[in-house]
Amino acid sequence: MNRESVFVEADHSNLLSHGSRFTHHSSSFPALDALLFFFFINLALQPLVEPDFGWHLRTGLDLLSHGWQMPLTDPYSHTVPEWSWVEHAWLTDGIVALIYSDLGSAGGLGVILLFAAVITGAFVLSAATARASRTARALSVAVVAWIALPFLGARIQMVTLLGLACVLWLWNRFQQGRIRTLWLFSLLFLLWANLHGGFTAGLFTLGLLLAVTVFMRIVADRRPAWSERVDEPILTWTQIRHIAVIFGISLLVTLINPYGWRLYGEIVQSLGDRFMLDMLQEWQPVSLLHRAGRIYVVYLIGLALLMLCFYRRVEPTRWAVLGVFLALSLRHWRNVPFFLLLSIPLAADLIQLAVAWMVERGSTFRRHPIQWLFGVLMALALGMAWLGADHLERVALSGMEPEQFFASTEYPMQAVQWIREHRRELGTKLYNDYGLGGFLLWWLPNEKIFIDGRMPAWRIGDRWIFYDYVALTSWDAPALGVLAKYGVDWAITATDGPIDRVLRGMHGWSIRYEDEKVRIFVKAAGDQ
Repeated sequence: MNRESVFVEADHSNLLSHGSRFTHHSSSFPALDALLFFFFINLALQPLVEPDFGWHLRTGLDLLSHGWQMPLTDPYSHTVPEWSWVEHAWLTDGIVALIYSDLGSAGGLGVILLFAAVITGAFVLSAATARASRTARALSVAVVAWIALPFLGARIQMVTLLGLACVLWLWNRFQQGRIRTLWLFSLLFLLWANLHGGFTAGLFTLGLLLAVTVFMRIVADRRPAWSERVDEPILTWTQIRHIAVIFGISLLVTLINPYGWRLYGEIVQSLGDRFMLDMLQEWQPVSLLHRAGRIYVVYLIGLALLMLCFYRRVEPTRWAVLGVFLALSLRHWRNVPFFLLLSIPLAADLIQLAVAWMVERGSTFRRHPIQWLFGVLMALALGMAWLGADHLERVALSGMEPEQFFASTEYPMQAVQWIREHRRELGTKLYNDYGLGGFLLWWLPNEKIFIDGRMPAWRIGDRWIFYDYVALTSWDAPALGVLAKYGVDWAITATDGPIDRVLRGMHGWSIRYEDEKVRIFVKAAGDQ
């Protein structure tokens, strides 16, 4: 069997009617496709539990109230208020706030639907570049989305997933001879640079594609016989020059943003902060100690085995992109969803290759195609049962009645309600745990927080807030001087957490509120 035969309908008699439908590029099993889509939507719809969502929403709401004018310095913390803040997702924040405020009580649900649409767009665009049938693509999307579940939800980073999918989709169209699609790259990066700082991943990918294309052209010129073995287009030098020009234009248009070149400075500073990279979980290497890591590695092993058995194509561009992003994903958790997204077309092609092999070689599959299909449907049903019968109910509750929803989560909504009623009994400079900063900015908009997800790389003189936070909460001997350094006179911290244990034993601090989630401490006036 040659390596192209699996992309056409198997030439068998009646099988045939069911088995070959899976391997035809344009036909599919509508019932299975519909169930796969429903399963995927269940994964894409997630409640508003992302820790950083709160400060993004607060930024967007304040942006709207100030006529789309971004603050010059940080308006939300009392620890580094003079920091020259660059919010690289300002436009996304504003769009989220528009939806949240304009839809009233359904605003949260509107935001959830927005991010579900962004995730769906990213996965569908990525799958669209596969050569496989619609059912094979749908199955690969469902599988990859389930593996990516820990990374999905109302996260601003989903914008970059969609942007990356757009880059590869436009590149695929260009390879097919759609020259005019090149100009869409510039428009994409102009928008993306104002939606999320992850546009640099898109520029990196486009640059990588350009570099591999140049390499392929040089090799093809020197060894013409090699080009006949390659299963993807080898571009001409004229086409390569067009891409180089578009890459340069795309790079330049990213400077059209409220911060100009400072946007790049903020990104470089963050990515170059070794302490932040070493301490934050999302920048750690993939670990088998985590369930998500084990599932991811199993997926990689499955891809490798299927490639070993069925994949015979020579595709340098695909190899380069997948290889680089695989290495990046293993280096940092944060990059795992990028590789998963980029692997969807390969997974779809491999699924189709495997099914084609089963159709041609497997008598059991030929005799009982309906039973096989039933098995797939049952697996999907079990997957949806794993999500829980109340999953969509919880999603809707988080969007329609967020206070009621958060009261049933680990977030301290009950404590927030107590603070609103007893604010005069508390101090003026708050300590909060890192994961609570965004949540507090959402629900207590008038409070200045100690730290949140924006601030790990912020440093002015001796005020390195993230380092000080780690010294206070993670050192064997907590650096209690940090509290005095920032004038902290009240605190909300996780019950039985490190700061809770410290403050309970410190003279001058008293508990004003406690539940199973958090305790609120206040420093006595004489000890201020």
